[in-house]
Amino acid sequence: MKHLLKDELGIERIPCKPIPSFASDVLKLVGGTAFAQALGILASPIITRLYGPEAFGLSALFASITGIIAVVACLRYELAIMLPEKDEVAANLLALSLFLAATMSSLTALIFWLGGDTLLRLINAPGLKSYLWMVPISIFLSGTFLALNYWNSRTKRFGRLSIARVTASVATTGTQLGAGHSGYATGGSLIEAGLLGSAISTLMLGGQILRDDGWRLIKSFSLKKIKDGLKRYRKFPLFDAWSALLNSSSWQLPIFLLSTFFSPTVVGYYALGMMVLQLPTSLIGGAISQVFFQRGAKAKFDGSLPEVVEETFLRLAVIGALPVVLLSMTGEDIFIVIFGATWAEAGVYAQVLAIWIFFVFVTSPISTVFSILEKQGSFLIFNVLLFCTRAAALIFGGLLGDARLALILFSAVGVIDYAGMGIWILHKVGIPTSHILKVSGRSAAYLIFILFIVALTKWVLFLSPQKMLLLDLLLAMLYYILLLKNEYYSFSRFKSII
Repeated sequence: MKHLLKDELGIERIPCKPIPSFASDVLKLVGGTAFAQALGILASPIITRLYGPEAFGLSALFASITGIIAVVACLRYELAIMLPEKDEVAANLLALSLFLAATMSSLTALIFWLGGDTLLRLINAPGLKSYLWMVPISIFLSGTFLALNYWNSRTKRFGRLSIARVTASVATTGTQLGAGHSGYATGGSLIEAGLLGSAISTLMLGGQILRDDGWRLIKSFSLKKIKDGLKRYRKFPLFDAWSALLNSSSWQLPIFLLSTFFSPTVVGYYALGMMVLQLPTSLIGGAISQVFFQRGAKAKFDGSLPEVVEETFLRLAVIGALPVVLLSMTGEDIFIVIFGATWAEAGVYAQVLAIWIFFVFVTSPISTVFSILEKQGSFLIFNVLLFCTRAAALIFGGLLGDARLALILFSAVGVIDYAGMGIWILHKVGIPTSHILKVSGRSAAYLIFILFIVALTKWVLFLSPQKMLLLDLLLAMLYYILLLKNEYYSFSRFKSII
């Protein structure tokens, strides 16, 4: 029997469970993701010595094809799952999303059956022919996972998502290592390992939701309510789906155009460079984005959205700044030590792209403000500009026959585009850009100091790659210790968000 407490009027009340903080929700997601990422990081030096750049390139091409289509598998109705006040409405949006994922997968199978060979000729990837049949399966799994993921975020069961990610990572990494050591170190093995991990994570998350929420979902389903949701949130397929398609396509443009103008080997270098650069985004940014969307949707109603956006933006900026500085200056050294001399060019690509990834890291998690404020039309305009400028940069560099130049131009336009989006979001919720610059001044001073030390040791003392990596690790420890001592960026303050 629960103990009852009396309030100031003498009325007995059942004590409520404390509401989980923003930080605790993020940490639940980061915990599982961190383990999954750590496993991948520990295995990557072995995997890059088993598989060559061409195998990575083939796997990256497959992931790019599926990634572009999968992002609109549910026509973005999965985002709407977070928005209704009533769970019953959200449950029917989940059903709608799952139906659309199955439909999109079937359409993709038909299109690839009719025109798959043409696509492979266009992107100069005949080696993918044997694996095209897996694309519709991958799209269905990805669309289903997205829909389940947003229902999971709505119900704030972040722990079970971590379990699914860990299990999938173990399966994927284990399969890659096993196939490589058995003499099957091909792009096909990497593709099949990724598909296995996707299937496991989807099945696990689906099973947990069915176990905990299955009866409630079944009771809520109604054809009329599904149609109502289809109509009520029609802005998502009309605007946000096109935005997502353009955004995803612009992200994958380097894969396709580097393959078209150069070779799968160059694609492989780019793929490994991006994999390393995206570690902070997938580990921290992705978790914060998911929790931010849930909290931001609620904050819109109680008027605290500006505070939520500012807290999230500032912490992303100070967390992500140091890795960018270090990678942009010592990326080649880091890749030589960790992945082997064969991957030195991938390290150069990482140096070129690092600053752009920083702007992606601090802006993408709060980009759900477009959905929260139902400004999908503005997001569409941004993504049209992003796609056009990225395509122009890559094509120009490709026509000149210089892969590095193509990526330098690609990174430059990305910085401009994402900086513009970040300023727009801050302005829309009422946060002056000058305020952000003022508050982050101290962390900028730390970064300038570290920048000076790295430049001195690399270009004056000419330290070896091994010593540069050790220096990077020591500087990273110093930077984050200084931030933790700063009251504004302390964990206790971060924990109190909302």
